Amino acid sequence: MRLTTGGEDKDLAGLLDEALTAFNAEATGAHDGEELSVRAEDGDGAVVGGLTGWTWGDSCEVHMLWVREDRRGSGLGTRLMRAAEAEARRRGCRHMAVSSYTFQAPGFYEKLGYTVTGRTPGVPGGHEDVHLYRSLEP
Repeated sequence: MRLTTGGEDKDLAGLLDEALTAFNAEATGAHDGEELSVRAEDGDGAVVGGLTGWTWGDSCEVHMLWVREDRRGSGLGTRLMRAAEAEARRRGCRHMAVSSYTFQAPGFYEKLGYTVTGRTPGVPGGHEDVHLYRSLEP
């Protein structure tokens, strides 16, 4: 056996994704994993914000949310999250999860009704990764 370390390995990432997806589907019976995105463009077609994540079974997880600096504080982040939540509900999801570093926006998610479920210390600069959850059920 040989172990190799390095940078990005797209072949390995693809193999792991396929193998773990099959394993997870077998273990849970959920075979419906799907990517999720919400894109915000200005009148000229320039991207001013966006969100990516995935849905699987009754779960949705946000991976990245970004709003261009000149649009921050405009409500766009809230609109992106609410659009993702609506799409997650449409896909049958009952809850959502997201994580945010302490220097990013955990308070933003809390204002949207997300609850802190954990913290992972050790982020560079003395920060933490804050894990948040929200039920999508009425």
